[in-house]
Amino acid sequence: MTRTVTLSIEKMHCGSCVGRVDRALAAVPGVDEVSVNLATETAVVTGQGSGFVSTLIGAVEAAGYPAHVAEDADFDKQDQRDAEAAALNRRVLIAAVLALPVFILEMGGHMVPAFHHLVHQTIGQQTSWVIQAALTTMVLVGPGRSFYTQGLPALMRGAPDMNSLVAVGTLAAYLYSMTVLFVPDALPAEARVVYFEAAAVIVVLILVGRWLEARAKGKTGAAIGTLLRLQPKTAQVMRNGEAIDVAVAKLVPGDLILLRPGESAPVDGVVKEGESIVDESMLTGEPMPVPKAPGDAITGGTVNGNGSLTLQATRVGKDTVLAGIVRMVQEAQGAKLPIQALVDRVTLWFVPAVLIIAAATVLVWLAVGPQPVLSYALVAGVSVLIIACPCAMGLATPTSIMVATGRAAERGVLFRKGDALQSLAEVDVIAFDKTGTLTEGQPEMQHFLAADGFDRSAVLTLVAAVEARAEHPVARAIVSAAQREGLVLPEAERVTAQNGLGISGQVAGQPVIVGSDRLMGDVGVDISVFSAAASKAASKGETVFFAAVAGNVAAMITVVDRIKPNAKEVIGGLQAQGLHTVMITGDKAETAEAIAQQIGVSDVIAGVLPRGKVEAIEKLQAGGRKVAFVGDGINDGPALAAADIGIAIGTGTDVAIQSADVVLMSGDLQGVGTAQHISACAMRNIRQNLFWAFGYNTALIPVAAGVLFAPLGLLLSPVLAAGAMALSSVFVLTNALRLRRV
Repeated sequence: MTRTVTLSIEKMHCGSCVGRVDRALAAVPGVDEVSVNLATETAVVTGQGSGFVSTLIGAVEAAGYPAHVAEDADFDKQDQRDAEAAALNRRVLIAAVLALPVFILEMGGHMVPAFHHLVHQTIGQQTSWVIQAALTTMVLVGPGRSFYTQGLPALMRGAPDMNSLVAVGTLAAYLYSMTVLFVPDALPAEARVVYFEAAAVIVVLILVGRWLEARAKGKTGAAIGTLLRLQPKTAQVMRNGEAIDVAVAKLVPGDLILLRPGESAPVDGVVKEGESIVDESMLTGEPMPVPKAPGDAITGGTVNGNGSLTLQATRVGKDTVLAGIVRMVQEAQGAKLPIQALVDRVTLWFVPAVLIIAAATVLVWLAVGPQPVLSYALVAGVSVLIIACPCAMGLATPTSIMVATGRAAERGVLFRKGDALQSLAEVDVIAFDKTGTLTEGQPEMQHFLAADGFDRSAVLTLVAAVEARAEHPVARAIVSAAQREGLVLPEAERVTAQNGLGISGQVAGQPVIVGSDRLMGDVGVDISVFSAAASKAASKGETVFFAAVAGNVAAMITVVDRIKPNAKEVIGGLQAQGLHTVMITGDKAETAEAIAQQIGVSDVIAGVLPRGKVEAIEKLQAGGRKVAFVGDGINDGPALAAADIGIAIGTGTDVAIQSADVVLMSGDLQGVGTAQHISACAMRNIRQNLFWAFGYNTALIPVAAGVLFAPLGLLLSPVLAAGAMALSSVFVLTNALRLRRV
């Protein structure tokens, strides 16, 4: 049986780490799909086989990365990030205190000649070097130890990562300097220069970068942590007439829960007693609280207002809406966008390529460089190693995904599938279902015109009796109208629904058919007597259908489904972004056109049966156009799945939601514009990050290697290289965090 496993993976630091973990997992027999995410430090693996999970963990650990099956706590890493940042802060302070005297002793003399003479006249050059050696050794074996304990084993395994680059670069500078200090005769006189300050300060700067990175990464995952903390740990449960504290994990459906003012609902439930207002903004993104009374549903994680409520639990644990939202956000944040595939291919081979470039740089300088050739070769080689660490490449895409999907969740938009974030930004056409999407989905009967020879109340009774056996919103509108008129509905028999056309049945021995003009034509019922009235009603945007009793037309019925208040605004906003909008409906062309004119839709596809929606979408996709479809009903499931991007109104059916790529939890049509805007902003942000990450390395590796030395006499210092490398990762993370303000 195929299954999906999410692993939490430690010690991934750069894009090369991601590539190696990805390759290790993909090599496991039975694995179908792998997605490794540096920002969330997780891997989502789909496949099958005996001992599947243990085999996956073993493969990752064999590659040098500890792993375990991810739990909710692994996604709420705020405490872990805070602890990591605090630990890095301590390491930075210790390293800085030790490296500062080294920097002053060496670089102070270069910047202030008088200081150089002072050092030589007091402690002397040799003593200065000994002090620098001692302090640098403390930096490397203390705060910088992890670079060597992780980087050198990875290098020995033939799988170098960014730690390997730092380790090789700083060790080269350190060992060269130790040779100058203790075995000076091994080097030419002109090459006897120490680089202790480079090794020490590089460690400090890279630790500073990691500290800033840890702080920023904590913010990128803030949304998932907020969601996980919405559910309280305990609940007040009524047992034997008393309210007692019970762990939420032990609650079961049917429990009566006391919800006091200001408390968060621990589970999904139904109000049994009390009235209050409830803040559902965590679920819908809507700030206005919602009144609740007996019979109303409450969603876990929503916050009770100023009244006390007694809830009866309906869904608990992993079955709650909140748990489902958390799973959706986790899956979206852990997803790998198509744009990431190129990045992964590049970064997998990037570190080995950098090692080769650094070695080639040293050889070229040794071959053609000026004196002191060894010093120049060392500086250039170390600069290449340090400046090329691919952290920014590995973080460019996943950090933007995390922040964007988190921000979308705060606005009531859930990207069920991570690649939808990219696909939605690329759509050309957005098609809408009408009923329940562009309209309220709560139609009301407008007219009931009985044909000559038929009593209106009698026909309405027969029609409502048949429609009482249906679930369609139009059926409910007719039944409600009959009940308001005080009609008593008899029991209908042999009721058969004809999908998209109507319904038939037998009431008090009389055959009754209710449906569209198409259905009436199929069964041979002449409706020409209502032709003029039907055309007039359709031109006003009313939906028209007919009733036949004993094979004769008995009535014309019209219903009105009010257009959602912001539908015109949403359609206008999408069209302003250059998107083509289409309405797909089963209504007659006249009705559909009337509604389209009111809301400004570009195009209309009318008279479509449920199975025809897929065909309509396929026609829209002709010529390579990408189509998003917005719907809410059970009939929309196939269309949502057929579209390039399916967007489900969250107040719709579970089938529609499960078929969609994006879910609008509030049911507000404005969510379509919000989702498209966040998607576009996220992709723009990702491209900015990738441009910076690749551009930075492409531009600065040659500079570090020394291409500017011959024309301008410029050679990049390893210290400046370390600072630039650290800042590149911080830039990418900071840029991604801008999405929190979308």
